[in-house]
Amino acid sequence: MAEEILGRVNSIESFGSVDGPGVRFIFFMQGCRMRCKYCHNPETWKTDDGGELYTPEDAFKKAYRYKNYWNNGGGITVSGGEPLLQIEFVTELFKIAHEKGVNTALDTSANPFNSADPEFMKKFEALLEVTDLFLLDIKEINPERHKDLTAWDNSNILEMAKYLSDHGKNMWIRHVLVPGVNDFEEDLQGLSDFVKTLKTVQRFEILPYHNMMIPKYEKLGIDFPLKDLDAADKSDVEKADKILNTSEYKGYLAK
Repeated sequence: MAEEILGRVNSIESFGSVDGPGVRFIFFMQGCRMRCKYCHNPETWKTDDGGELYTPEDAFKKAYRYKNYWNNGGGITVSGGEPLLQIEFVTELFKIAHEKGVNTALDTSANPFNSADPEFMKKFEALLEVTDLFLLDIKEINPERHKDLTAWDNSNILEMAKYLSDHGKNMWIRHVLVPGVNDFEEDLQGLSDFVKTLKTVQRFEILPYHNMMIPKYEKLGIDFPLKDLDAADKSDVEKADKILNTSEYKGYLAK
């Protein structure tokens, strides 16, 4: 008998409005290997503890109760944590969703992507078949600054973006703008130039950094490295957008 697939879900949101088109039911998966200095969800870091276990079938049933709200391209989004760490669960959930005609979106930082691993790529290609939209977070284009910011290299992240583009998969690119950390003009220009090489980007979003997550860190007993940093304001976003030109990307139209 095949082993039952289980997903460890940290939390859910029934009426998400920013993580994909329309109204979304969002699963925030448990587990992430990156340690972004501005992480909004440190409670999702642990990979083997926390959250609640679901089968793909039970997860879909929980979400599908809200189907009447999924007009205008709404559906299911899986976020994190890092959902690619639970790729089998996500794929099975999305398979069920596609059988019911439900739009699917994956919000990922791409950290687990490994094109040199045939087993991973087989699983990833299966996921591509049932994912309508990828929300790809690119933290920083400069590899050294990316490693300082997240503790990980970004070469495989950029490779995944190219892979999605080459395979015709719709993307939203997201960049959390952190003043004094990843808003250097040369890096923003590099990010802009990179995104322009991708053929399937249909939205490019600047997400201004905020510090509302600090109480979470205090509760968890984790030192927050940016506690003295002010949140990004409207002028920070406008300055960055002069370089990124996000308005060039017209938005996602659901199939």
